Amino acid sequence: MRVVIAGAGAVGRSVASELLENGHEVLLVDRDPKAIKAEAVPDASWLLADACELSSLEEAQLNRCQVVIAASGDDKVNLVVSLLAKTEFGVPRVVARVNHPKNEWMFNESWGVDVAVSTPRIMAALVEEAVAVGDLVRLFTFQQGDANLVELTLPEDSPSIGKRVQDVSWPADVSLVTIVREGRVLVPTGETPLEGHDELLFVSIPEREHELQELLCPHDQAKTQPASR
Repeated sequence: MRVVIAGAGAVGRSVASELLENGHEVLLVDRDPKAIKAEAVPDASWLLADACELSSLEEAQLNRCQVVIAASGDDKVNLVVSLLAKTEFGVPRVVARVNHPKNEWMFNESWGVDVAVSTPRIMAALVEEAVAVGDLVRLFTFQQGDANLVELTLPEDSPSIGKRVQDVSWPADVSLVTIVREGRVLVPTGETPLEGHDELLFVSIPEREHELQELLCPHDQAKTQPASR
């Protein structure tokens, strides 16, 4: 997969290193010569250019990209890059960094953003995820498709304990994608049994989250909304 990252600061370089380790092709773009640190990520390609200019994105060959990541420290830059990537080059997946929570409402499909990554929101969700057993925690929202990645740690008294995945009557528009069990990541099959303290990760539309909570923890009648918003 070819990925272009606009913004070669600490965040952009860290993301690039992770993607390269997973075998992807990465180009880092930044207009600040001081940010061009090829020795920091030697396996990446580098381009000294302003990612807000159409000519720079043409030089970066965004038409060959599967993913663009707008990772600069400026929300205005990230929005412009996202919009150009989606509207001018038709990039299938655009991920944008939100630096200031007050701007988060703008990071949506209208600006070409498929996934908005807000550090304060993720940190709050991870804190809640760490302490909440039996609470449905919203980790983040996929802007395109109106779906959320949510997590729930099964309490010992859940009625789903001991059932196989295929025997649970999951709500419509809900998909169990991963089970984290004793530090191991499991890809669930229909035969996989559910155990106490399993961390279940789902993709769900917002309207089904209450049903999912009630299915797995019906004794918590007061919990009608996910723990994180």
